[in-house]
Parts: sequence; structure tokens; C-alpha cells
Amino acid sequence: MTRLQDQEPEKQPVQNVENPWVEAFKTLAVSGILALGIRSFVAEARYIPSGSMLPTLQINDRLIIDKISYDFRDPARGDIVVFSPTEALQQQNYQYPFIKRLIGLPGDKVEVKGGRVYVNGQPLREKYIEEKPNYNFSTEEFNSRLNIKGGTVPPNQYLVLGDNRNDSYDSHYWGYVPRSKIIGRAVIRFWPPNRVGELGEGPVPATPK
Repeated sequence: MTRLQDQEPEKQPVQNVENPWVEAFKTLAVSGILALGIRSFVAEARYIPSGSMLPTLQINDRLIIDKISYDFRDPARGDIVVFSPTEALQQQNYQYPFIKRLIGLPGDKVEVKGGRVYVNGQPLREKYIEEKPNYNFSTEEFNSRLNIKGGTVPPNQYLVLGDNRNDSYDSHYWGYVPRSKIIGRAVIRFWPPNRVGELGEGPVPATPK
């Protein structure tokens, strides 16, 4: 009779058990890379350091900034935008981004007079401002002073104003914001808890675009 040989049990592949601290480090590293990618290209959080956008934005409000939608559409009147310092602001040693409301689009004639803002001759209805502006401004006069051709907002540039019109360092002081300087659009407030939500309505468009 043939003797059955004892069979050795099937060998299982050896699994290396990774140090849990190494695994945790890898997880944190991947999470950090993903977060950095989202912050760089999609959205980021910012806080409000000044009162130039009162009453819409309070000091220390935390906002989510949408950084991708302007890849698919142009900035619109009424958007609250975050932008890097323009050349004029850099010359004054400003280094950190600004946040203002976009009022004038390329080709718009903007005037501030009699406590109201006019775009292409039509007054804007603005329920969000702190108080009526107590200064006068016009793109025509401003451009003439800076030797800019034409009396309107130049191509690929935008005019921005703070909602706290009389206490805002904005376009009526230093000029226009190039499209290339716009970082993104403020879309939602996530702090403080009692003010979480969207940022409210913008101005009624002065003219169809």
C-alpha cells in the first residue's frame, strides 16, 4: 500500500505590520496635501480684519472664498471679491489681500454723487451699505487725472467699493483691480454661529449686461 506523505500546511504570505505612528503620519500628510490643493485651487477660508465692509461683514467674520467659479464666468456686479494688492497698493507697501464689493465692470461709467452710486447713468439701489457716501467720484475724472484713455472702467479691470462707504480704502482712492489680481468670491459666512449663511443680496443691476 502506498503510504500517504504528510503534507505541509500551505504557507501564508508574511504581512508587514506598519508602525501605527507611521500610518498616522502618512494619513496626516495625505490630508495636508489634499487640503493644500483645495486651498490653492478650489476654496479657502478667510477672516475679516477691518470694518470697511460693515454692516455686511463684521470684524472677525470667517468666510469661504470660492476660487474656481471665475474660471468659468466673469465677475459680476455685486460680488464680494478678495483680491491681491494692485500695483498702486504695492507701492504703498500693502501686502495682504483686500475684500470689497465689485461695482464697476469693464466699460462701465461709474459716478458717486449726491449720496448715491450711478452706473452708466442709472442709480444703484443698495440696501447693504452702512451709510450714504459723502464724497464725489467719477471714472471720467479719475481716468483723466491718471492719464487713462476713456471715461470708463478700463478693459479687464474692475472698480470696487467697501460697503462702509465713508470708511473704506477702495477704488475711489487708488484705482481699479485687474482681473488677474482677483483671488475669488466670498460665498458664505461660517463664523460666528449666529451669523452663518449667505452674504445677502447685492445691488440691483443698473443696466443689463
